[in-house]
Amino acid sequence: MPQLTPPVNKNDHAEGEPDAPLTLTEYGDFECPHCGAAFPVVKKLQKHFGSQLRLIYRHFPLSNAHPHAFAAAIAAEAAGRQDQFWPMHDVIFENQQQLSDWAFHAFAKTLGLDAHQFTNDMQDPALADKVETDFESGVRSGVNGTPGFFLGRSRYNGGYDYASLRQAIEEQLAHAL
Repeated sequence: MPQLTPPVNKNDHAEGEPDAPLTLTEYGDFECPHCGAAFPVVKKLQKHFGSQLRLIYRHFPLSNAHPHAFAAAIAAEAAGRQDQFWPMHDVIFENQQQLSDWAFHAFAKTLGLDAHQFTNDMQDPALADKVETDFESGVRSGVNGTPGFFLGRSRYNGGYDYASLRQAIEEQLAHAL
């Protein structure tokens, strides 16, 4: 079974308790309709499991199919430089049908980001490198579509509906506790 490569590390965007008994890692594409459908499911799982579950998000933009996915990932990274990765992550998914360069700047304004810094950061090659590094780690981890989930270090191959993911998380937590 494919393993998460590399393991979760300081370069990842994490939400939740660092010492949570289980980590859910998502490889996602901001323009992917399946990731858009999984977004509220993951939010519901986070609410249900609380401090027992930590979420990691890694970029896996399928640029051939989704022309705004790479720029959306850069926008989230640029927001992250102002400690707003997760709010940008959420607003992008909540407005998935309206993605454009203009929209990313509008989202940044809505979030109260420094517009000049955001614009400059969107041009920083280091952010593109981060997105590409995430993508390459997904390939090494056996991700071949989005969303791609891992429970701990192990690939999750079930459905991304609430009931399926909840059951898989509960089973993992039963073994972890």
